[in-house]
Amino acid sequence: MQSVVIATKPFEGQKPGTSGLRKATKIFIQEHYTENFVQCTLSAMGDKLNGCSLALGGDGRFYGDEASVKIIKMCAANGVSKVIIGKDGIMSTPALSCIIRKFKTDGGIILTASHNPGGLNADFGIKFNTANGGPAPASVTDHIFELTSTISEYRSVPDMKPDISSVGTQSFTVDGKPFTLQVIDSVQDYMEYMKEIFDFAAIKALLSGSGAAKLEVLMNSMHGVVGPYVQRILDRNMILGKNGFFVSPCDSLAVIAANLDAIPYFKKTGIKGFARSMPTSAAVDRVAVEKGMEMFEVPTGWKFFGNLMDAGRLSLCGEESFGTGSDHIREKDGLWAALAWLSIVAHRKMTVEQILKDHWHKYGRNFFTRYDYENVDMKGADQMMVDLNALISDPSYIGRQYTQCGKSFTLAKTDNFEYTDPIDGSVSKNQGVRLIFSDGSRIVFRLSGTGSAGATIRMYVDSYESDESKHLLDAQDMLKPLVEIALSISKLRELTGRQKPTVIT
Repeated sequence: MQSVVIATKPFEGQKPGTSGLRKATKIFIQEHYTENFVQCTLSAMGDKLNGCSLALGGDGRFYGDEASVKIIKMCAANGVSKVIIGKDGIMSTPALSCIIRKFKTDGGIILTASHNPGGLNADFGIKFNTANGGPAPASVTDHIFELTSTISEYRSVPDMKPDISSVGTQSFTVDGKPFTLQVIDSVQDYMEYMKEIFDFAAIKALLSGSGAAKLEVLMNSMHGVVGPYVQRILDRNMILGKNGFFVSPCDSLAVIAANLDAIPYFKKTGIKGFARSMPTSAAVDRVAVEKGMEMFEVPTGWKFFGNLMDAGRLSLCGEESFGTGSDHIREKDGLWAALAWLSIVAHRKMTVEQILKDHWHKYGRNFFTRYDYENVDMKGADQMMVDLNALISDPSYIGRQYTQCGKSFTLAKTDNFEYTDPIDGSVSKNQGVRLIFSDGSRIVFRLSGTGSAGATIRMYVDSYESDESKHLLDAQDMLKPLVEIALSISKLRELTGRQKPTVIT
């Protein structure tokens, strides 16, 4: 078979966000649109492209199978020697990270828009992970974006007919060079890895009862790609106890950190350090202090955890957006988090609610909430951020007192979060406007990069409470004064016209 060169023109706005390029599906299915971005992704690999191997998979959303075939043909035309793909093109993000690391591929392409809805009238996405299994860093995604603005052609093999519906190996010859397509059962590989990390016998005994009352657990994969993995063994995760007792992602991370001795993997590898995204509450920080662990605060985006893991300084990390993971792979892993919680319940012989209350008794409680304003007019959102940046640049605001709902807070520090990677020295600026008060309470504003249309404003509020008599109060009630202060300072309602958030977490 021979590859062909196809002429094209750049599309505006092919800039990857925190986790790849996400756009409306109807944009992706335009002629040349997907191919342009994929070619630029491959070209960004430079000298590593020729003869390399790549993993490929997606979350099963509309257009995924068609895009998978396009990508296989383009990989073959661009000198890639081998593509490892999940059967039917389906592979969860954690599983793909696992496959990259297990088979030592040079990277991987994931077809997902994460929590964004899928379908012809919804969203699609393409994300590139590097050889460590983690999301591509900004240096790579910035290079991809640069290439999208000048692309004039891409390569493909139109005559190739790859079959991704059956497990097995297919061999082709393209431009006189061998090309291999390996279709795998990614669920099996992932399951075997989880068996190395957790004590499945202890979890099985917990679920079956083994002389005590058996624990009945509902695992709802919400129609997501992780369903087959859950089914075989028993992305993001939400932990609920009996009667719907909600465990916030911030608390979940902290509880796992405090109970890593319940997971065999960490007995073998040791505990190296903890990390959280900047908007995530400081609940895990308190565990790090108590255990004498190194603690990192990074910008939003899983890619920022990878360097720390590769350097051997990070074991456990998480984000307030329901993402939790460890250094076993380089992606968030919701099923791993569920297995971690089952391990803790089995080890502690307590309910989820009892474990969390005991944690608050020892460490205190960080009350946390997030307000999302989705598809906001970009002009109003940008003006709000301009005004907030002006505020944090004015030292006269420091020391001001703000009162709402009968409670007062004194502003102690303001900034736009900036992160210097301790491993490679790279700097990430403008990662979120922070208003920090004298009691440690925080208000954070960010414009999210994960939406496919308009702007998404995320407003985070958290406050620490040591008084045990208040630990069981409702988070929205406890944080209402700070929420009102945040809305007043930012003038969010006035500038966006939104009187209520789209989602409250």
